[in-house]
Amino acid sequence: MIKVEGLTKRYARTLAVDHISFEVEKGQIVGFLGPNGAGKTTTMRVLTCFLPPSEGKATVAGFDVLENPMEVKKRIGYLPETPPLYPEMEVIEYLTFVGKLKHISSSDLRRRVDEVMERCAVADVRDKLIGKLSKGYRQRVGLAQAIIHNPDVLILDEPTSGLDPKQIIETRGLIQSLAGDHTIILSTHILSEVEQSCERVIIISQGKLVAIDSVANLTNRLRGAEAVVVELEAAGGRPNPSEVQQRLEQVSGVSRVVMKDSRNGRLAFEVESLPDRQIRGDLARTVVNAGWNLNEMRSIGLSLEDIFLQLTTSEEKEVEKVGVTT
Repeated sequence: MIKVEGLTKRYARTLAVDHISFEVEKGQIVGFLGPNGAGKTTTMRVLTCFLPPSEGKATVAGFDVLENPMEVKKRIGYLPETPPLYPEMEVIEYLTFVGKLKHISSSDLRRRVDEVMERCAVADVRDKLIGKLSKGYRQRVGLAQAIIHNPDVLILDEPTSGLDPKQIIETRGLIQSLAGDHTIILSTHILSEVEQSCERVIIISQGKLVAIDSVANLTNRLRGAEAVVVELEAAGGRPNPSEVQQRLEQVSGVSRVVMKDSRNGRLAFEVESLPDRQIRGDLARTVVNAGWNLNEMRSIGLSLEDIFLQLTTSEEKEVEKVGVTT
C-alpha cells in the first residue's frame, strides 16, 4: 500500500531525511517513531504530497507522489497534529464542506457525513460550533474529516496530543477500529499507545532509518536472549526457594535465575536464557517433574521505551548493527 525507496529530503544544507526505505502493507497500523527533529513530519509531508522529495521514490496505493500527486491525495486521509478545523462552522456544516472538497457525490454526501459522525462519536454535537467544542471533540471531528472520503491510507500525526486519559482511550479505540479498512501510519510520542495499537514500528533517528519490525521482534533482537517469569507452588506445602532456584539454574540453556516474589506459598522467578536458546519447554518440564504446580510462565520483553532509547540515543549507532528488516 505504501512503498518508500531511498527517500531523501534536504533543506538547503540540512539533511532532514536520509535515504530511508520501508513498506507498509494494506490494513496495517504502523507506529512511526523518532526524537524531535528526526524527520518524521518531513516524511509524512512527502507522503501526503505537501513536499517533494529531493531524491528517492514514494508510492501510495501504486501512485507516485511526484508523478500523480492528485491520485495520491484522493487515497489519503491526513490528520496533522493541529486538526484543520474552522471554529466558526458547525460540525455538520464543516464535514459537508470537506466532503464537497473531496468530491464526494451529492447523492452520497449526506450518508457519508452521517456515517463518519456516528463512527467518530460526534453526532451528538453535529449542530454545535467547532470553536465551542472540547479538545477531545475537536480531535474526533479532525478524524472524521480525514476518513470522510473513505481513503485507503490514513496518516495521523500525534492524534491524541493534549487529550485526557478517557479521551485517549476513546481515540485509540477508534483508530484500532479503522484498521483493516484503512492502512494507518501513526506518529506519536506516547509509546504505550504504539505498543497497544500498532502491529509494527518504524523508528528513525537523525533522518536515518534504524528499525522496522514488531515490538516483540525488536525486544528479542536487542535483548539477545529469552527472559521469562516462572510462578509455581508445591502441591502439599511451600517449596524451598533455594531448591527451586537450584533446579531452575540446572536447566539447559539457562544463564541466570533471580527470585522476584514469595507470598502465600507461591514463588516467582525471573529466568534468562543464553543467547539464541529457547528454554520455556525445558523449564516447564523441570517444574512438573519436581512435583510443583506451574501457575504461570510468561515472557518478559523490553518496553518500547527501552527499545526507543537504545536505538536513538547513541549518536554513533550504525544502522546495519540494528539489523533492519522490512
